[in-house]
Amino acid sequence: MLTENPASARPPRTRSYAQMPQFQRVKVSVLGRYMLADRREFPCQVLEMSPGDAVVVAPVAGTAGEKVIAYLDQIGRVEGTIQESTEGGFVMDVAASPRKRDKMAAQLTWLANKDVLNLPEDRRHERVVPDNRHSTVVLDDGRRYNCKIIDISLSGAAIELAVRPAMGTPVTLGRMRARVVRHFQDGVAVEFASAQEMLTVVQQNLRIN
Repeated sequence: MLTENPASARPPRTRSYAQMPQFQRVKVSVLGRYMLADRREFPCQVLEMSPGDAVVVAPVAGTAGEKVIAYLDQIGRVEGTIQESTEGGFVMDVAASPRKRDKMAAQLTWLANKDVLNLPEDRRHERVVPDNRHSTVVLDDGRRYNCKIIDISLSGAAIELAVRPAMGTPVTLGRMRARVVRHFQDGVAVEFASAQEMLTVVQQNLRIN
């Protein structure tokens, strides 16, 4: 027989949406579908998103506090709770582990900058967010900088970097020779000296010894 734990009988302490930690949203245009608590599904579009919440354009807004599951192109499954209704949709929070939030932040950075980062090699090869995003960039004069990988492909990478070497500058990313081919707000895009045969090789070579 199930017994009730007196501690669990007390209502959980909750915080209002305004009291929750807020993440910086970026403007995106991501299509998908969402399912409300009654299992009805509808198409949707996300216009702004952060690792903690999303502004969703939707035909049915649901009610505040209602659980919602969304399947978003280029992002995947996102679970959360409707926080408030808006004109033409709703704002939902995002329930995710710190690891998943970190990966989502990289995905959103790429989505927000994809027009800037639309390099020829990115059209030839699929770009992914590596499991290990931390690496180093070494310039020819020996200066070394920590960096964070936004995404990589077989022939290039976009990285968050505190400095911006000049276009065409040779660099070593992890253990891979590359050159700077584009600048953007938070870093640079590089093209590898030679295309890799397997994406797993690329990810291995980005690791720091």
